[in-house]
Amino acid sequence: MNRVPQDLAPAAVLRLVLGDQLDPLHPWFEARPDPQVLVVLMEIRQETDYALHHAQKVLAIFAAMRRFAQRLHEAGHRVHYLRIGNPHNRQSLPDNLDALAQATGATTVEAQLPDEWRLDAQLRAHAAQAPYALHWADSRHFLSSRDEAARFFGDGPWLMERFYRHLRQREQVLMEGRQPAGGRWNFDSENRSRWPGDPPEPPDARRRHALSALWQEIESAGVRTMGEPCAEALPWPLDREEALEDLQHFIAHGLPHFGPYQDALSDSHERLFHSLLSFALNTKMLHPREVIAAAEAAWRSGQAPLAGVEGFIRQILGWREYVRGVYWARMPGYVALNHLGHKRPLPAWFWTGQTRMRCLQQAIGQSLRAAHAHHIQRLMVIGNFALLAGLDPAEVHPWYLGIYIDAFEWVEAPNTLGMSQFADGGGITTKPYVSSAAYLDRMGDHCRHCPYDKRQRLGERACPFNALYWDFMDRHAERLRHLPRLAPVYRQLERMAAQDLAALRGQARATLERLESL
Repeated sequence: MNRVPQDLAPAAVLRLVLGDQLDPLHPWFEARPDPQVLVVLMEIRQETDYALHHAQKVLAIFAAMRRFAQRLHEAGHRVHYLRIGNPHNRQSLPDNLDALAQATGATTVEAQLPDEWRLDAQLRAHAAQAPYALHWADSRHFLSSRDEAARFFGDGPWLMERFYRHLRQREQVLMEGRQPAGGRWNFDSENRSRWPGDPPEPPDARRRHALSALWQEIESAGVRTMGEPCAEALPWPLDREEALEDLQHFIAHGLPHFGPYQDALSDSHERLFHSLLSFALNTKMLHPREVIAAAEAAWRSGQAPLAGVEGFIRQILGWREYVRGVYWARMPGYVALNHLGHKRPLPAWFWTGQTRMRCLQQAIGQSLRAAHAHHIQRLMVIGNFALLAGLDPAEVHPWYLGIYIDAFEWVEAPNTLGMSQFADGGGITTKPYVSSAAYLDRMGDHCRHCPYDKRQRLGERACPFNALYWDFMDRHAERLRHLPRLAPVYRQLERMAAQDLAALRGQARATLERLESL
């Protein structure tokens, strides 16, 4: 069995830092370094293998962890860093902690509260029989506690808007006294424009990192990944300083135009005006409070319009805090939900992007290439198709969890299973987010470059979204027709001639039979 080197200096306390806890401003690191405290970071197969992750996700997290460890060491902290290929690495969080405690004589392990249920449960179960005490510290990252949303909603409906307003009032964000800035809480109606090509997409100013040696270590350790590693020029921030640079660039160049085009799709531009800050936020290089403050300051200084700033802040202060509350209130059973009973496996092109449907080709291809896609690509292109086609949420969920660089289960599961796939039966949404080709064409220009015809419902050239949309509404009518926001859809369906509906059912059936070749 691999052993930890026995020449480690004694330590009374092991402080565990996980790969998504790279916050140099945490209270742990504010005080003078204590020689009796050993900070521990681990690259382990347990974390690379629980889902098939994008290569850039593994590469960026490991590179950021190494830089974080180096900065702690330079600041005088004792640090023990286990690399993925270290022969003493047992590739398991509890096993490595046990070996380190034995080697150092540590009687206490301190850990920041994990954001993923599986890690929290694993550490708590292990601590119950471990020969050392486990003490918890808060990550100090979120603006609400794990259980605050559950306490706020009680037995009532989980409406994000209520929680968002509650947090805005408490945190005094975009407020003028007790009233919302501009006299409105929500500017969504102003933020749904198609991008006409002007203003131009801002330049991508992110730093690039040459990480071929690290990528070779990852491959040599046998870690399986998907997507392009981009190891010669990885564009993701590896520390807080770089993340702050990205934030400043977005505030100056992206935020002024973010609002109206936040839902827009483009066949030739991947980023448009999105921030790409979610990886830095979710690994805690940035604190949401400072991102929110920077956006609000841009509005107050006249640098960005209120509607766009409110829409951006809503994503962080509203949705991000809300879905974390959903996750901790409903785990562990949440990831097994399948309200609509969908069981169809993912087609192979989810792993290659090789489909003729242009919107999906672009969204999945971009995801594989860049480890990122913006929220409309995830929800209304990929998620929309997955839901219409009846793909199994048990396969859709790990795909989303693995492919996106910012995907950690606390934020990904509610977004995928609740918002996108309606697997919770409407626990966090008032209707399934599905559409025909009309919405996709209204929000972008993919349809111009697609071999399928957005206007056709029937025939070989008909856009698959069209027949699948009506077939979805028809086959789930008993579950969905009572939803107020779908009343117009079901009135239209009831007026549809029987032979027309039969034809659409047949078209949908034929489409699903050739799913692999669409």
